[in-house]
Amino acid sequence: MLTQSRVHLQTLVLLVFLVCPCQPVCVDVPSDTEAVLGKAHMLTCISCMRREEVKAKTRVDWYFLQKEDSPRIHIYKYEGDTPAELDGPFKGRLTWNGSQDLQDVSIEIVNVTHNDSGIYECQVFREFEFDFFTPSVSITKNFTLNVKEKATKDLTAIYSEIMMYVLLVFLTFWLLVEMVYCYRKISKSDELAQDTATNYLAVPSEQKDIPAAPVTE
Repeated sequence: MLTQSRVHLQTLVLLVFLVCPCQPVCVDVPSDTEAVLGKAHMLTCISCMRREEVKAKTRVDWYFLQKEDSPRIHIYKYEGDTPAELDGPFKGRLTWNGSQDLQDVSIEIVNVTHNDSGIYECQVFREFEFDFFTPSVSITKNFTLNVKEKATKDLTAIYSEIMMYVLLVFLTFWLLVEMVYCYRKISKSDELAQDTATNYLAVPSEQKDIPAAPVTE
């Protein structure tokens, strides 16, 4: 009985260790810094939260600087569950693409122009509500975007495509070898069965019908 209780206790402890670390998956992915002229481009901003932080009040502000010494332009904001596009050079070309839990607060530029090259800044302000105090935290991320006429081929994608074709050729060759091996094995089995049947038919019928010798006591 003591051993069974100990087993149950160990199982419970294992379940606690397995269940407790479970949290919503959030991966902090940097934004792509190369846009193609005339295409849509995603300005990615990820601000991961712990499970107990999901109910925080969140405000998101996006800013744009043509150069480092240029004035900062407020181009987009999200506050009170309402995304708002502000007046400026991006008016009518920005759309909200964030997640419902506001861990992803990305926006998208429609119809990229050469003037969209510059520095983008994403500010996320969160205010948490507890019983006796309301702490807050502010996160700022920025990156430089370059607009090009055509997309540059990613070497990683090229290598991945090459490896995919190599793997496909290898699998095709391996399948062909397996088919030939199986065909030869089946053919050999058929030949062996045919030889056995031929040898059996070649035996005189008198030898086939010889009765077994009686058993004498």
